[in-house]
Amino acid sequence: MNKKTIRDIDPKGKRVFVRVDFNVPLRDGAISDDTRIRASLPTLKDLLGRGAALVLASHLGRPKGKRVPEMSLAPVAQRLSELLGKPVKMLDDCIGPAVKEAVAALQPGEVVLLENLRFHPEEEAGDEGFARELASLADIYVNDAFGTAHRAHASTAVMAKFLPAVAGLLVEKEIEMLSRVLHSPERPLVAILGGLKPKIGVITNLMKLVDTLVIGGGMAYTFLKAQGKEIGRSVLDEKSLDLSKKILDQSAQSGPPVLLPGDVVITTELKEGAPTRVVSVDEIPADWMGADIGPETRRRFSEAIKDAKMVVWNGPMGVFEIPAFAEGTRAIAQAVAESGAMSIVGGGDSAAAIEELGFGDKVTHVCTGGGASLEFLEGKELPGIAALEDK
Repeated sequence: MNKKTIRDIDPKGKRVFVRVDFNVPLRDGAISDDTRIRASLPTLKDLLGRGAALVLASHLGRPKGKRVPEMSLAPVAQRLSELLGKPVKMLDDCIGPAVKEAVAALQPGEVVLLENLRFHPEEEAGDEGFARELASLADIYVNDAFGTAHRAHASTAVMAKFLPAVAGLLVEKEIEMLSRVLHSPERPLVAILGGLKPKIGVITNLMKLVDTLVIGGGMAYTFLKAQGKEIGRSVLDEKSLDLSKKILDQSAQSGPPVLLPGDVVITTELKEGAPTRVVSVDEIPADWMGADIGPETRRRFSEAIKDAKMVVWNGPMGVFEIPAFAEGTRAIAQAVAESGAMSIVGGGDSAAAIEELGFGDKVTHVCTGGGASLEFLEGKELPGIAALEDK
């Protein structure tokens, strides 16, 4: 990575503003998965160990520029305090006189967490005045929020105009891992894409890189429809039909092979206890819908993964939140974990699935950002990374 990191700065005695990604799932006000908080610890401990005072900032959920008490970062401050083994003072806003006063009193080794940045509409608008006000709280800016690096928001891209700006250790690790896929992949390289909509930009870019492309999940039905098949009430992205057809034509003419499901688990509605059947993709009834890949497809996909030296996986193979439709995702998670390949699992649902199914520690790297990792694999420049200082 050609960007400066926290290794290139001396934070001793400085106030360091760290943009973290603490957008964690909450259930009844309690954190149900603290993976993203844990992912920030190496950066925070490094800076604290070298005498910095930390001003931490994040968004949580989509409050749409309004103060929503259920989206307060207070539970995060409590959990982070436990993980760091030191107090984390929670402030009740992210700008204003009271915030300035609290930050001015910070001593080296101390930590404050600002309230949800998205309680202010200026954050998502990338407002320069808001970014300047946030920047006035610190001497150095660190971006360690890979999950929002593809957003040009005030705290992710604009603040870097006003302070020395470097990457945290998590952002560095994410970029290095994904860069290996784009620039020095190990062969054979297998990409597995699932989830709802065809990620056409990513697929187009990956077609130039991979040895095999595996397509499952909701997006597979758009490709099956492009082949002229009846997909019943399965999810369909009409806008991507023509491009899906082009991708299949390209694969047929010059490769790489694109593997699609040959059998699927279908249902009448996406809920536990609904009737299910396994059918060939040529036999989906008009009033049923696909909800998971079938057993024959699981076997065929797993075979392709078994011989890989590098695997990239983004998106589940079915509606894995419902146990009846989780088998396909479980089979792929197991195949990736057992392949022995260098494996990179994209953020979002596939990261949640691999953790939930107990294979999280058996893959090389689980990305903390789904959207950011996809845009990176598409070959796009991420605003939050581009804004940092070059080495």
